[in-house]
Amino acid sequence: MDPVNLFDLASQQSRWLAVRQSAVAGNVANVNTPGYGTAEIEPFQRVLDNTRVTLASTNPAHLAGNSSADGFKVTQEDTSQALMPSKNTVVLEKELMKSGEIRRGMELNTAIVKAFHRMALTSMKG
Repeated sequence: MDPVNLFDLASQQSRWLAVRQSAVAGNVANVNTPGYGTAEIEPFQRVLDNTRVTLASTNPAHLAGNSSADGFKVTQEDTSQALMPSKNTVVLEKELMKSGEIRRGMELNTAIVKAFHRMALTSMKG
């Protein structure tokens, strides 16, 4: 089994959180747009399941399709069954809760990176 580079995983999660925050911001910006479907990013667990830990070369064409610039899958909710008259599926309260989850995730990510950075510096001094 290959070693896991925690700094790479933290960096990947940080990019995922930024892409998710962008999707949430777009949802909030379009809360009153008729027919707009809520955009959501695939869960980070699924990203990890599809990611090999070893270094690999990839072709940019492999990321074609419905994905963000960072390669995270973006889904759009179907508005055909929406209960609102505007057929808009964005619920502002849910988006604000997602934004809070993203903030907590980023704070945790930053704290873990800081702790491992301090640990790495301490091990190099000794």
